[in-house]
Amino acid sequence: MKVLTICGPTCVGKTGVTIVLAQRLNAEIVSADSMQVYKGMDIGTAKPTADQRSLVAHHMIDIAGPTDTYSTGRYVSDAALIMEDITARGKRPIVSGGTGLYIRAMSKGLFSAPSADWELRNNLMSAEAQTPGFLYNYLGSIDPKSAEKINPNDHRRVIRAIEVCLKCGTTMSKLQMEMTRPLPYEFIKICLTRQRDELYAMINERVDMMLASGLVEEAETLFRLPLAHTPMQAIGYKELFAYFRGETGLAEAVLKIKQATRRYAKRQICWFKSEPDILCLDITGISDEKEILHKIIPHLPI
Repeated sequence: MKVLTICGPTCVGKTGVTIVLAQRLNAEIVSADSMQVYKGMDIGTAKPTADQRSLVAHHMIDIAGPTDTYSTGRYVSDAALIMEDITARGKRPIVSGGTGLYIRAMSKGLFSAPSADWELRNNLMSAEAQTPGFLYNYLGSIDPKSAEKINPNDHRRVIRAIEVCLKCGTTMSKLQMEMTRPLPYEFIKICLTRQRDELYAMINERVDMMLASGLVEEAETLFRLPLAHTPMQAIGYKELFAYFRGETGLAEAVLKIKQATRRYAKRQICWFKSEPDILCLDITGISDEKEILHKIIPHLPI
């Protein structure tokens, strides 16, 4: 079965066009967003509104509490059950989101690796702070194949590869070769893009709208909770948490939210463009969902 995937950077326009597409294809939407899985993080993660969800069924949203740890492996397992149910009811699943790792894990598989060891990660970061370059050099000595695929400055991925080696007694590259299990679907992936200036202007405008909709109040509620590590680092919340702690002013926090979101969008674009099986469609200047759909339709397996 072919499963259409609409991906792309934050704020590019995925939500609206995916709803229109799902209505046309009698489909249901499976979210691929690592932050929308958390309850209570509605405004800052730009979840589909209640009205939008009433138009088309959405899945993989609000399935974990912000104090819970939610992994990519758990996402793939949960999404697999949802997609089986959708197809069993005679409908089609459409995957939509901007978390490239979720999409890659569904379509190409995910190896079984240990959970995060935060004490080990903190120790590794301390070693890097004392000796810049330590992390990448260390990874190169224990897993050179993984080191070849990872940017030396991507400390998060470097640390994860080291962590896997130390916890499993084998290399991440070997685990990826031996334990990859993609879901049993043919994923047709379409990435929506816009020219950078337009996308960045849309991001800035969205942040302003989020603030007007109550983002500060939403973040303050979360600030009082013992959040899990991932939601604690979510863009829009992390910056406001610093404001609540008195480390920065509100205006500065807002500027940092916009800046962090723009940087995140840039990383997303780089990720999707580097994937060999993704078709990128430039929708610069187009805001109407039906016009965007018109550009997508020629590439659909329908």
